[in-house]
Amino acid sequence: MKSNRWLFLLISLALSLSSAAGSFAAEVKADYDRSADFGRYKTFCWQKIETKNPLWIERIKTAVGSALTEKGWTKTESSSGCDVAIVAIEMKRNHDTLNTFYDTFGGGSGGWGWRGFGGDGFGESTTTTQTYQTATLIVDLFDAKSKNLVWRGSATDTLSDKSDKNIKKLKSSIHKLFEHFPPQQQSRGCCSAAECAAQHHHMAIEAV
Repeated sequence: MKSNRWLFLLISLALSLSSAAGSFAAEVKADYDRSADFGRYKTFCWQKIETKNPLWIERIKTAVGSALTEKGWTKTESSSGCDVAIVAIEMKRNHDTLNTFYDTFGGGSGGWGWRGFGGDGFGESTTTTQTYQTATLIVDLFDAKSKNLVWRGSATDTLSDKSDKNIKKLKSSIHKLFEHFPPQQQSRGCCSAAECAAQHHHMAIEAV
């Protein structure tokens, strides 16, 4: 009976360790300058990439560059001039999670329950600490002429101990980050599409 309890504990522990990191979904955030006219931006160039692993420089360039190319932007060299200059910064952080397991769940005849309240209690408990790592990539887009920040996005995901999985996560996170890029801005001078249509209709009537 005691061996079964320990077997249950080990299985529960293994399941928790395998699912804790896997259950963390990639989180993306973005903000932008409401006064910037993204419609006039057509080209981009790289200004700087900060990462502790030099191998990730080209991987970040490829992932972000592919996302912007899909939006119709063209990559140029910084020396030849570009509309938007990009700065990317990668940061890593360790996280600890606590997991508590019970070896019997009141395995006696009394069933489940707190001790003294109709059962034998949850039995002996074991608490373990699991450490996992997340990486956050911050992507800043600057107007190359004014040097002003016009868009900032960040993507955060858990890291695997396998490089191939992390590369796939990078591509997926960047795709998600730029999914709704560039920002959809309302026409200047109109509060909404309906109001713009109403204004055009009114102008047509006055012209008649």
